[in-house]
Amino acid sequence: MIDHFRAAWDEILAPGTMFEMTETEVRGIPMRVFAAAPPSMRSVWELTAGYADRTYVVFEDERYTYADIDARVRALAHVLREQHGVGSGDRVAIAMRNYPEWVISYWAILATGAAAVGMNAWWTGPEMQYALGDSQPKVLIADGERVERVLPMLDELRAGAPLHLITTRHDGELPAGADRWDDVVDPSTAPDTLPEADIDPDDDATIFYTSGTTGFPKGAQLTHRGCVHNLMHIIAMGQIAGAAVQKAAEAAGEPAPDPAAQGPAGSPVIMAPTPLFHVTANNCLLHPATIGGGTIVLTYKWDPGRALELIEREKVTNFSGVPTMSRELLTHPDWSTRDTSSIAAMGGGGAPMPRDLVGKIGTSLKSGAPSTGYGLTETCGIVTGNSGATYLAKPESAGPIVPTLDAKVVDEEDREVAPGEPGRLLVRGPIVIKGYLNKPEATAESIRDGWFDTGDIARLDEDGFVYIVDRAKDMVLRGGENVYCSEVEAAIYELDGIAEVAVFGVPDERLGEEVAAAVVLAPGTDMDADGLRAALKDRIANHKIPAHVWFLDEQLPRNANGKFVKRELRDRLVAEMA
Repeated sequence: MIDHFRAAWDEILAPGTMFEMTETEVRGIPMRVFAAAPPSMRSVWELTAGYADRTYVVFEDERYTYADIDARVRALAHVLREQHGVGSGDRVAIAMRNYPEWVISYWAILATGAAAVGMNAWWTGPEMQYALGDSQPKVLIADGERVERVLPMLDELRAGAPLHLITTRHDGELPAGADRWDDVVDPSTAPDTLPEADIDPDDDATIFYTSGTTGFPKGAQLTHRGCVHNLMHIIAMGQIAGAAVQKAAEAAGEPAPDPAAQGPAGSPVIMAPTPLFHVTANNCLLHPATIGGGTIVLTYKWDPGRALELIEREKVTNFSGVPTMSRELLTHPDWSTRDTSSIAAMGGGGAPMPRDLVGKIGTSLKSGAPSTGYGLTETCGIVTGNSGATYLAKPESAGPIVPTLDAKVVDEEDREVAPGEPGRLLVRGPIVIKGYLNKPEATAESIRDGWFDTGDIARLDEDGFVYIVDRAKDMVLRGGENVYCSEVEAAIYELDGIAEVAVFGVPDERLGEEVAAAVVLAPGTDMDADGLRAALKDRIANHKIPAHVWFLDEQLPRNANGKFVKRELRDRLVAEMA
């Protein structure tokens, strides 16, 4: 199968194809780029003009065509430009659930040349305040839940710079300098065209916050070029996987498999069960659905039963979430009674896909196959992709490196290791972020001569397929959410009576990992696990609060340098828990 994959790779990426590559300088460094890449994400949106009558966004029981969304995008883009002076170099923040307004806001912001700041909808008020203060958006577009969190600090935020508020799905009283969505976004009076904009491929398209090892999140600056190239990588990897299957069938003298079930005019119908404020749903699901004239199916919250209902109703062709979501679909009582025959691909990323789940997906889908990918916020999306028969041939691999990306595995001295040996994975290419907003030291530490240090321990096999071995970063990967241990430790240390704390991940069947903490209290302190969690509730988002807490009577174990030995501590406590 790998030989067929290589042949398909050469064919799809050959000179003269839409994925032909050339070399150019990106921020002063020579890199491979796609010769036919659109110049900006605004251009990607403009390419959808021919899809007007197709269904674009489904949210629960709401439906919007491309024409419906386009009119609202044009209306909002002009409001941002003409009423609030938003343009190139500016930022507009989006803070809401996966509502249709998220999609409208995103395209309208990018169309003006500004950067969309994706606010984590699970953040507490103080976490929102930090990101808004860091990114300094001219406008915040928020739903009712997020509005209520930001109101107490709105005056303080506005003391630094003007911040206009546009609210959606919010019935509460509005403060001064705020508008309701329906009062400013009127599709019936939208201008016929988008406002003019001057956009460079290396301008910021999106700022997505990724948890920081210092206790504060870092705003990753995703460029237009990076987002466009990630989109083209996704399309190319899909075509390569499909061509490899065709070649394998031809070599075996078998009839080629029928094309995967598709929506209208061969367009995909993609369910996005994860938040749009992450690259997984936004860059790897929304973008491909859009460029292909497909449908993006959104839900109010994750519910496998409701998801199966929508899969049947909308004839979903692609389901991509964290692995636990796929498992919950396959094991749900309704799986056997719902029509899921439209699903052509099921899988996703955000956590390693257990080997048994790869096989279970392969045998459970009537006309589809498993898929996975490895990527980061800092790479605008995928670094690797693995799907279909190739994935079944190498079920423990995250797949090969995407076409325009260079990769190397290095030791602690940054020397390349031999093939098959584990080391830190470094990547370089047009999809690597420009840097971290307002954090030049963190940028310089993570990106050197264009090479981004993923912090992940990986190995490359003889076929160039990547295997993620471990994470070098002190991080818990909980259901696709990065939780940095130092951030949680910093919050716990703010509480009275904490002498020592170590935060780490423990295995969890549903989420992959769950947050855990070992705590040593100061003499005379009385605290239990529930009390600790209650004290953290207003300090950090719920998913960061430790699900498992141990209170120890002795000092935490240390190495010769005085650092806590978390792996030893975790292994001992997990064994006791078992």
